[in-house]
Parts: sequence; structure tokens; C-alpha cells
Amino acid sequence: MRLKVLLPSEILVDQEVTKVIAEGQDGEFCLLPRHVDFLTALVPGIFLYATPDGREQFLAVDQGILVKCGPEVLVSTRNAVGGAELGVLEQTVEKQFRAEEDREAAARLAFSKLEAGFIRRFAELETHG
Repeated sequence: MRLKVLLPSEILVDQEVTKVIAEGQDGEFCLLPRHVDFLTALVPGIFLYATPDGREQFLAVDQGILVKCGPEVLVSTRNAVGGAELGVLEQTVEKQFRAEEDREAAARLAFSKLEAGFIRRFAELETHG
């Protein structure tokens, strides 16, 4: 079967696989090539797939959607990081997610400043008007 992992900015994985193991809202599941079509919402966690040569590859995925339709498995997620070793993957995820949290905190701070400036200017208009 063909696995495609789609991020907003790139295709992270596009290759033949023999097995996919992931976790949805109802728990962990395994997909094999002859399984019926399937759709689920993914929860953040570890996503495993096996290549035709028997190697297992790991992805840390954010929440997303997985669709198996015929021989194709499509995963759409906002964020994912790949790695062959879980220990290295854990460090990479921690580093990347920490950086994302920092960016989100900076965006919230900028929004708060904009909001405060808007309220201040609106109050000035009321006192002068």
C-alpha cells in the first residue's frame, strides 16, 4: 500500500509500506494492505510504518486525519517529525514542540499588545469626542 503523510507545507512521507500502526480516538489500530477502507481522527502520538524491506519507521504526529482508501493511506496532520530511533525522535519532538510553543506564546503576546493599543485608542476617542 502507498502511505502519504501530508503537512501544510510539505509531503513528509510518500512511499510503499506493508503495515501502518497508529492511534485514533478509539485506540490503537493496525492497517495492512488488504484491510477494508478506513477513516479515523488521529490523536497526538507515535505513528509506525513498515517498509517492504522490513524496516520500521517512526513518526511523532500531532492530531490529524487518516484515510485508507483502497491501496492508499493518506494522513493529514498539522505537525509531524520522523525518525528511525525512538530516543532520537523523542528529543527532536521535544525540541520542535518547545519551539512551536515559544512561537505561539510570542503570537499571543503580540495579539495582547494590539488589543490593549486598540482599547486605549478607542478610550481616547471617547474622551475627545
